Amino acid sequence: MFTVGESRNAGFLGDDSRIQLLMKQIDPRWWQIGSLTALLAYGVAVLRFDVTVARATMIFVAALVTQLICSRICDTSFEWKSAAISALSLSLLLRSNSIAWLLLAALIAIAGKFFIRIDGKHIFNPTNFAITSLMLTTNRVWVSPGQWGSVAFFGFLVMCAGAVVVVRSKRSDVTLAFLLFWSALLIARAIRLGDPLTIPLHRLENGALLIFAFFMISDPKTTPDSRAGRVFFAAIVACGAWFIQFRLFHTNALLWSLVAASPLVPLIDRALRAPRFEWRISSCFDTLPSSPSLSHSLLRMRTRSAAST
Repeated sequence: MFTVGESRNAGFLGDDSRIQLLMKQIDPRWWQIGSLTALLAYGVAVLRFDVTVARATMIFVAALVTQLICSRICDTSFEWKSAAISALSLSLLLRSNSIAWLLLAALIAIAGKFFIRIDGKHIFNPTNFAITSLMLTTNRVWVSPGQWGSVAFFGFLVMCAGAVVVVRSKRSDVTLAFLLFWSALLIARAIRLGDPLTIPLHRLENGALLIFAFFMISDPKTTPDSRAGRVFFAAIVACGAWFIQFRLFHTNALLWSLVAASPLVPLIDRALRAPRFEWRISSCFDTLPSSPSLSHSLLRMRTRSAAST
């Protein structure tokens, strides 16, 4: 517990506060789950998404069950937070008239993490891989970018929520690089065609774009390990999406570009080596001020997170 002197010197949640130091060590996936849940709630309640609470719940359960089964098969610890993020992302993006296809998407997303790997690292973003796999297989699933609209408030909401996630998971570089490259390509095209800048700016206001940038391409488990590699990867995805959208005239160009570029990540990692990202709480717990109750809580938290994937 804090003494009166400590709280006066540090201030509530001041620089020397044990609580502030503890908050900095919270698993970034908690922030992502919270952000995605808030976005889904906003979409259902305000934007009237074509998704029900019952469907979202079934997708969530299917993802957790698949995660549990695959964990048993591969003899690894059950990490429910990863499955929850995939389930929430699917609920936000994927649509179908049949719940069976949505449940299959949850199965593909989770199973793909366990069984499609190179050097112990899964290749594809789970949500991206599930959505594109089903869109290649059937015309009974789709992604509707227009469902988000171009409301400035919602774009700001997505950006703020996403910024928390990428900063906490130390992947803000790939998000910012992608947005920079994509914006430059759209503006350059408008200038070349003589279009008013309102056209590319309108494209950049789309909520689906911001969710892709902050919650999908920034996935720390499927992006290159090095910062230079991540910037290079962001450029590849942006250029690929531009080609697919404006030369091949396909919709959902960002999703197709990401799934096509993902197999390049192992090659980038070999060319630009760097420590691999791991979901774990930093050892800086050891530097926190001594407190028996706090130390006991941190030790328990660190022990539980040590097996996270």
